[in-house]
Amino acid sequence: MEDVLIECSPGISGDMLLGAFYDLGVPKKVIEQPLIDLGLEDLYQLEFEESKSCSIRGIRAKIENIDSSTKKRTWRIIKELILNGNLEDKLKKLIFEVFESLAIAEGKVHGIKSEDVHFHEIGAIDSLVDIIGVCAALNYLKPNKVYCNEPMLGKGFVQTEHGKLSVPPPAVIELIKQKNIKVLSNRDSIEGELSTPTGIALLANLVNYLEPPSKYSINSYGVGIGNLKFPFPNLVRVYKITSFKDLCTKEQINPRCEEISVQEAWIDDQTPEDISNFVEKLRIEGAYDVSYQAINMKKNRIGFSIQVILPIEKKELFRRLWFDYSNTIGVRERTQSRWILLRRKGECSTTFGNIKVKQTLKPDGSISMKPENDEVLRLKLMHKKSTYEIRKIIKESSKTFKAFENWK
Repeated sequence: MEDVLIECSPGISGDMLLGAFYDLGVPKKVIEQPLIDLGLEDLYQLEFEESKSCSIRGIRAKIENIDSSTKKRTWRIIKELILNGNLEDKLKKLIFEVFESLAIAEGKVHGIKSEDVHFHEIGAIDSLVDIIGVCAALNYLKPNKVYCNEPMLGKGFVQTEHGKLSVPPPAVIELIKQKNIKVLSNRDSIEGELSTPTGIALLANLVNYLEPPSKYSINSYGVGIGNLKFPFPNLVRVYKITSFKDLCTKEQINPRCEEISVQEAWIDDQTPEDISNFVEKLRIEGAYDVSYQAINMKKNRIGFSIQVILPIEKKELFRRLWFDYSNTIGVRERTQSRWILLRRKGECSTTFGNIKVKQTLKPDGSISMKPENDEVLRLKLMHKKSTYEIRKIIKESSKTFKAFENWK
């Protein structure tokens, strides 16, 4: 399955993303169908036209507002429109999450409830078309993962419904803070708004990784052209790519390879109770595994060596956990590869009834099965038998297996 890479060059906006997806090959009908399903077809006119920015070709998305209504729509009204709309569940979720984050950010900066944010504050009809259209395009492509480089924000001032605001606008700042988005800073940044609230909201909710994969090949790409003129090309590129990580983790490869992060520290100024609570926090937040042991440290103090193995996409979150929940002032970190056998969870019918088990796919194609330890403990107490006896009965009486998930 292909991945999608969004290249902010240097910023991002909803209309530029929309133009790039269209240039990539997403049909206009796909982009507009959810707008029609939501009854918005009479409020706008959308056209895609060939354009250039600093001699670089691309597609410009032109959205004309033909909404004659003077009624102000709040996020509460838009929310009901989306939730009650005749949309595919996954697409509805994407659209809802983007609008919700934007409404929460706007509500925060204006000091009002998100439900009371007026329609013009989340971009009027052009943002409806941008957000719904981009979500529809991504839903149509169904990428495995979405990557994006860090955007730049620009500087200066921008004219808005609330008058002249400094760049970046308050809503962009709030979105970046809430979603913990990394942005690029340049002392010589160009005057102008490089990234809009709509663009940042889309990036914050649709992107899995805010950095390109380390290795990838480009299969096709589309270019979206912006309306502002700069001394450099004002565009956004969207690529269909095959990433090295994707090649490494194909389900049919067994064992498969994946990148993980390993973080560790030595701590000599916390109680065993504090360390125990911290280790439990690491596990709750999604660590693959955590190990710790007592060690002798400087001045003959007894300390703890703690090592955590975690998904590579969570390494920034875990860095914060170390400093927020432990006394350490430094963390060692490295990226490693690991080879793992494919496995899946499910349940198996036995003499004891249906019990939860794990299956592991061996390189030779054979499958081994192991009951969950919690199930073994439950059955041991219920039937007053030893662990060995429970496991033996399960193994000998196992029949039909029902998978809860695909091999992974």
